Amino acid sequence: MMTVLHKITGFFINLISFFSPRIAGRIALFLFTKPFKGKPNEKQSDFLDTAFKEELKHDNLPIMTYRWLGKKETILLAHGWESNSARWQNLITNLKQRGFGVVALDAPAHGRSGSNRFNAIIYSEFIKVASERFEPNIIIGHSVGGMASAIFQYKYQKAHVQKMILLGAPSEFTEVLNRYANMLSYNKRVRKQINQIIKERFGNVPEEFSTAKYSELINAKGLIIHDKKDNVIPYNDALQIKAKYKNSLLISTEGIGHSLATDEVSNYIFDFIDN
Repeated sequence: MMTVLHKITGFFINLISFFSPRIAGRIALFLFTKPFKGKPNEKQSDFLDTAFKEELKHDNLPIMTYRWLGKKETILLAHGWESNSARWQNLITNLKQRGFGVVALDAPAHGRSGSNRFNAIIYSEFIKVASERFEPNIIIGHSVGGMASAIFQYKYQKAHVQKMILLGAPSEFTEVLNRYANMLSYNKRVRKQINQIIKERFGNVPEEFSTAKYSELINAKGLIIHDKKDNVIPYNDALQIKAKYKNSLLISTEGIGHSLATDEVSNYIFDFIDN
């Protein structure tokens, strides 16, 4: 069903590009940055309500944070696309039992945070605000939350961040963008306009946004966990990041998938944090 919808959507955007490539590019980028899921359901809200909630701000956009106190180091959690802070429930429960302080934040346009658009650049600024408020010693980012965490630490070099854990994180933004464009079968006009609009809005061409490149200048000790059969972010992305992130360890799983929300992965995380 989704494949048919993608083909229909791509067909109409391609059709628009013959009359106005600019409008077609703007529509395509809108769809790329607009999450249609990510709000917490009733069960997730019940769990999140066990935390101390604090709303922070970035450029007048609300950032919802959830905090569970602990006597050990503080760990900041950044979820991925079309998700929210409740995705960490099992990990948070285990970290609390081990005495760690935990902070989770909802990404832009996700959960209870503001904005109606999402991208890793804005997300990295949300992480900066949360980092300055809570001074985490460890950051764990899943999927694009991992990319946003890398952008944040590369840009701001916070000394209190001693360890970073990237779970199923994408390496090259161009590859993410290409997978999206291929999925909807966009023509060259649409693809060109997407790249042009990104350059205008963020001051760089898509090729410049690279987790691997950012990781090269991150001093915090790193753990990269990626599944070899991840059908969302290819395993090769982990290899690209590892090749640049010198102070890091790569753990490869097989058959878990993209979510990496298992006890096996949690145990890898605990071992890394404790050592």
